[in-house]
Amino acid sequence: MAQAMIKKSGVVTARSSIYRYLYHNNEFCSRQTLANSCQISMPTLYQNLNELIEEGLVRYSGEEQSTGGRRAQGLEIVPDARIAIGIAVSENQLRLIAVDLKLNELAYRVVPFDFMARLSSQEYGLEKILEEFLDDSGTDRGKILGVGVTIPGLITPDRTKILFAPTLHIRDVPLDFMTRNIPYPVFVDNDASASGYVEGYVREEKKHLAYISLEFGVGGAVMMDGIPYTGDHYHSGEFGHICVEPGGLPCNCGKNGCLEAYCIPRRIEETFGITAEEFFKGVSEHNVPYENLMYDMLRHLAVAVNTINMTLDCEVVLGGLFSEYLRPYLPVIRQYVMAGNPFAENADFVTMSTVPRHITPIGAALHYVRDYVDSV
Repeated sequence: MAQAMIKKSGVVTARSSIYRYLYHNNEFCSRQTLANSCQISMPTLYQNLNELIEEGLVRYSGEEQSTGGRRAQGLEIVPDARIAIGIAVSENQLRLIAVDLKLNELAYRVVPFDFMARLSSQEYGLEKILEEFLDDSGTDRGKILGVGVTIPGLITPDRTKILFAPTLHIRDVPLDFMTRNIPYPVFVDNDASASGYVEGYVREEKKHLAYISLEFGVGGAVMMDGIPYTGDHYHSGEFGHICVEPGGLPCNCGKNGCLEAYCIPRRIEETFGITAEEFFKGVSEHNVPYENLMYDMLRHLAVAVNTINMTLDCEVVLGGLFSEYLRPYLPVIRQYVMAGNPFAENADFVTMSTVPRHITPIGAALHYVRDYVDSV
């Protein structure tokens, strides 16, 4: 594992090998195991290990169960040695999260955020909301690596402009229009792409997958052997705008029949005037109009899933806030997928996200965690 972890310079140092091995290791690890796994001598191990311990990045973690003789001491990284912040921006709210280097949640908050009103006044106030979040959560600012921000929109390949964000009703806007006053390093990404990157990052088995993000809008990401495939124009994974019903419902993008028009909470709100939570409670109570709408949503979702699987021939993962309501209906989704798939013997390639909670803001924070782990 350590040999495969190459720094940008092309050189794997003993220090980076030690840290990365411990970062990805989930079992008891002694100094001898570490030296053998990283293929370095014990003197080299002790020198670099002592530096990492003095810097507060690595610590001893207990002793191995003894079968006789002296017990070996275990080693692990210090997860909260550094902290990354994630902010997921949507039309009506912000979701803020602080995570440690292992992506463990340290603090989380949802804040009402009227995007259109703030757009009109040009006073976004993200820095004020962020500082209040850091104060209230007691976050050590000296540990902050940076702030990742996700938006539901397309970003130019040179990362200078938001091309189009249908649910935010903006087009051709400089990328730093909301973030320029944040006093920490800032990285802005597409929300669905960031979520898909988390899904690929946390899986021990790095393989191909297509991630469909079902939130206030619909997006996605494609991972190839655990590495993001972004496409020639940074538009890969725009699954929300797969046409699932030619000439169908109008979409925020200006076209008709897109998946995003069929499988988002707004459709429920506009049809019945209720929240997604109220809707799915009614579904569980066999409210017939609610059930009819839900099955219509699932059928159209299955069309998109089949299109993706036919094209990429890989696992299709459903994730995001809205997907959590669909989790109990995964067998139904698979049935619809099977009905439209002439090649698959089953639809086990359709799965639910392994990161059910707060995946989008975690995805925003992941940029700085990943860069830090690669740089140690």
